[in-house]
Amino acid sequence: MSSNPVAETVASLMPRAKAELTELVAFKSVADFDQFPRSESEGAARWVADALTAEGFQDVALLDTPDGTQSVYGYLPGPAGAKTVLLYAHYDVQPPLDEAAWTTPPFELTERDGRWYGRGAADCKGGVIMHLLALRALKANGGVPVHVKVIAEGSEEMGTGGLERYAEEHPDLLEADTIVIGDAGNFRVGLPTVTATLRGMTLLRVQIDTLEGNLHSGQFGGAAPDALGALVRVLDSLRAEDGSTTVDGLTPDTSWDGLRYDEEQFRQDAKVLDGVQLIGSGTVADRIWARPAVTVLGIDCPPVVGATPSVQASARALISLRVPPGIDAAEATKLLEAHVAAHTPWGARVRTEQIGQGQPFSADTASPAYAAMAEAMAVAYPGQEMQYAGQGGSIPLCNTLAALYPHAEILLIGLSEPEAQIHAVNESVHPDELERLSVAEALFLRTYAAS
Repeated sequence: MSSNPVAETVASLMPRAKAELTELVAFKSVADFDQFPRSESEGAARWVADALTAEGFQDVALLDTPDGTQSVYGYLPGPAGAKTVLLYAHYDVQPPLDEAAWTTPPFELTERDGRWYGRGAADCKGGVIMHLLALRALKANGGVPVHVKVIAEGSEEMGTGGLERYAEEHPDLLEADTIVIGDAGNFRVGLPTVTATLRGMTLLRVQIDTLEGNLHSGQFGGAAPDALGALVRVLDSLRAEDGSTTVDGLTPDTSWDGLRYDEEQFRQDAKVLDGVQLIGSGTVADRIWARPAVTVLGIDCPPVVGATPSVQASARALISLRVPPGIDAAEATKLLEAHVAAHTPWGARVRTEQIGQGQPFSADTASPAYAAMAEAMAVAYPGQEMQYAGQGGSIPLCNTLAALYPHAEILLIGLSEPEAQIHAVNESVHPDELERLSVAEALFLRTYAAS
């Protein structure tokens, strides 16, 4: 990489990038204002806005989105007649979970074993820094050859859809020829990867009621219907014996024909305990990128400590269903609701409430932007060829942008490779990934401008 002036510039900017990421990670910008102060998110938004202003962006604005959060927008004009590229990242982060389980404090960027640890280091404050590095490298080497729009979202992790609704209400704002979503990740450190598909998702809250109130399990147990037992039966019905997802009417056996995911490697990435089997059938890639997957996210019932010998009158669960490309998320929600109703035993009363939804996404990988990105990644990662992977997670904004701008090409890259442990404790970013992907993005903008 050293013979490339853009790569040399990015390498020289890495100490500044680390200092900036340290500042940005320090904001506790979790968009759940019951748990974290709104001022932390507002501070992070202002940091991003100030950074864009310092880079010469125009029309820099803190957009008040309908979910009560702020997204940051800026426009950097390029040469007359140039194409427009939208660069996306989000500055909000997941809660740190158990802070005591972090080796170093979650909101202090800490270098350890060659990686930089901190909440949001990879997902996705590092993505904000990646965009800044790419643009600075171009400015130092002849200028930015395209018009650039940057949007940094403030509530992506909450799934509350503020930016999607704002974009629909202001359809001209984010219009672009190509959109680079900086919120995905390489399949492995050092293996350049674009994410070609995303699973959608639906979130369903299920409540089961059987009695007017709890009862003594000795006096009534054995005949009185137990709401928690009924809920367990319902949740169990969502999986086959091998752990495959079984929602009545939902296609369970589609397959993935891109990058392979070695089963042993997956066990290591997922930190599966020795002797515990993987669930489902087909290849690992089939299971995590091409098929529906149900997960029980939480159950409301008495905790073990302090529980009394009672038959439970009510029980609740939160269920997530990941929806692969080719299946409409709204239709999948209906099927999931119908399945829950059909499998609720003993005539128990069941209520379902949908509390979130995002459509799956599939990119056109034969487009000119993908050719430009492949060329750029081959330079940034010498000796490597760009790979196409799926991602089991959801970025609902992708579908909003695809619907608003059907002509636009959408590419997904980013810093969230498996070792980053995004959403878990001890999240981290590999500085080599930040450096190389910043180089790749800069070279992509140059190659794409010339295409």
